[in-house]
Amino acid sequence: MVHDAGTSRDRIVFLGHSTVLIELDGVALLTDPLLRHRVAHLRRQVPPAALEIARHADAVLISHLHHDHLDPASLRLLGRSLPVVVPQGAGRWLRRRGFTGVSELSVGQTLQIGPVRVAAVRAHHDDRRHPGGPAAQSVGYLLHASRTVYFAGDTELFEAMSGLSPEIDVALLPVAGWGPKLGAGHMNARDAARATQLLKPRVAIPIHWGTLLPLGLGRRHRARLADPAREFARETARASPGTEVRILVPGDETSM
Repeated sequence: MVHDAGTSRDRIVFLGHSTVLIELDGVALLTDPLLRHRVAHLRRQVPPAALEIARHADAVLISHLHHDHLDPASLRLLGRSLPVVVPQGAGRWLRRRGFTGVSELSVGQTLQIGPVRVAAVRAHHDDRRHPGGPAAQSVGYLLHASRTVYFAGDTELFEAMSGLSPEIDVALLPVAGWGPKLGAGHMNARDAARATQLLKPRVAIPIHWGTLLPLGLGRRHRARLADPAREFARETARASPGTEVRILVPGDETSM
């Protein structure tokens, strides 16, 4: 259900990792919901995601097929009929698991959800679901309404980011991974700061940090969970001083 814009307010709620509730002009969109304590070999290191907040969502946006971004068990907590937008090629896989409200978008395609136009945009990231799952092109999303919000999903830095949108109010940018090493197809804090130079958003919010660690690494690395966000803020202050960085820990929210 799309809410009455007159009774809602535009806000961002960071629920951890890449799960963000974006409320824009009366529409609540939830990105890459990961709402469980554990997925595969990854364990949540912070308090559980607030299900009562996630259940405000009118629709879900999935950026790619990796287990920490497309988690059917988390989607089931939200209901199998909730609209879910996925990259082209992922729809059949999800429908076979009982989800009935699935729509697919390729890069360059758009979908209207109430007053919000959802556009799939380029991302540079591995497109397979391992092991042995389907492939579907990884995407980011631009949300256009009275404000423009960019959710990057998972991606490495690419220079064409500068052409994604002439104006961005809020950019949600991944700044880390989920372990001590960062594999290909990701941005570290310095890369994400360079992305702010290219995108020129009014506000940048770091995501994909501070939430998950592989089993067995919690004691050694938990103290460093916050480092990527702090480094991103320092680097962005130098690289893109016109952008305001807002660091939200899981559970925090900010108005737009």
